[in-house]
Amino acid sequence: MSAVCQVTGRKPGYGKQVSHSHRRTSRRWEPNLQSRRYFVPSLGRTVRLKVSAKGMKTIDKRGIDAVVADLAAKGVKF
Repeated sequence: MSAVCQVTGRKPGYGKQVSHSHRRTSRRWEPNLQSRRYFVPSLGRTVRLKVSAKGMKTIDKRGIDAVVADLAAKGVKF
């Protein structure tokens, strides 16, 4: 699976790394992804999500039921 948060949709950022001599090489900034298991009371089971740190804050704020309902409406498999 690619480096994309299932909750927020955060993806890697691309840019250039500039050395002391000002040589530029390509690099990418990876999102802080964590693989987490959440128990969803409405489903009666656990779901495994690949979420960023910001996505975990979103789940804490809105609740796992609301987030999983949005993901199900988008057609995301979990």
